[in-house]
Amino acid sequence: MTINGTETPRISIIDGLNCAKLDRAQFERTLAGGIAAFNLTATRPDTTVDGSLDSLAELFRIVEAESDIVTIVRSVAEIEQAESDGKLGIIIGTQDSSFLDREPQLLRVYEAIGMRIFQPVYNSANRFGCGALVNPDTGLTDVGREWVDLMNELGLVIDLSHCGRETAHDVLAASSQPVIFSHSNSSVLAKSPRNIPDDLATAAAKTGGTVGVTMWPPLLKIADRPGLDDFCKHIEHYLNLVGEDHVAFGGDLSEGTKTLEDWLALYGPEPIWPEVTGILGPWYTYENRATPGFETMADAQNLVHALARRGHAQRVIEKVMRGNLLRVYKEVWGE
Repeated sequence: MTINGTETPRISIIDGLNCAKLDRAQFERTLAGGIAAFNLTATRPDTTVDGSLDSLAELFRIVEAESDIVTIVRSVAEIEQAESDGKLGIIIGTQDSSFLDREPQLLRVYEAIGMRIFQPVYNSANRFGCGALVNPDTGLTDVGREWVDLMNELGLVIDLSHCGRETAHDVLAASSQPVIFSHSNSSVLAKSPRNIPDDLATAAAKTGGTVGVTMWPPLLKIADRPGLDDFCKHIEHYLNLVGEDHVAFGGDLSEGTKTLEDWLALYGPEPIWPEVTGILGPWYTYENRATPGFETMADAQNLVHALARRGHAQRVIEKVMRGNLLRVYKEVWGE
């Protein structure tokens, strides 16, 4: 695409959070959008050990069936090799560690299986700490500190996107390695309990980590339906706050996973998280469930073009859409 007379190069993107449908058509759309690899939510929140293993077994089955275009990646070297081979890299992650809270040492097993990114807690609470919708947030527990120590020992990426604020502060203080928010927008621009205040973004950057801007509409804007400019505004807020080395992208596009009935059960007249979607204007409907300009993974280069149109240098865009997460992954994973 040519912007202001200048050709905007296509960027190979690392998506910090993805929960779209797992099938060949979706993999092809994702590759078409220029995604090199993504952090997959491979286990459901509030699942059990048995449930998590069932989900992982299904993931491995699908990847084996489509191995000509997709592969599991466990290191930055494997991400780069997959990209060289023309394959989509799947990083196995989870948005909730509740299935581990009876025995944190199970992290050793899941690390051996190939999981690389964990959030300690989803929106509610578990033995590790409190989620973003828990009030009051009593912070990281002693077992949660054991979880942090073990994550650091095993070289696994800690993601705090669904953590409560006190729990997140405690994890950031306890971790000896970079910590990320994979998909948490700025609460200064959109006052959602799922977004984060500036002090948490700054604390994550001080660990060497990143804050990832998500395209999920309820975290971009509250009163009106958001667009690509709102994505850019959250990116710009973080660039000004923490600098170009600590901002990333986490799409959180659940493409192909929800029917109208599914969506209504989660976000309809009686939403499962009224604090998050109940505060939105009447614009938030099934038809408006994705942000215009990013309604399919095939649209991912539109984000690159939107940032370029607003005058951001190619170097900065490449860091935000790719380089910063790869740096964190390499530092934590060690390869």
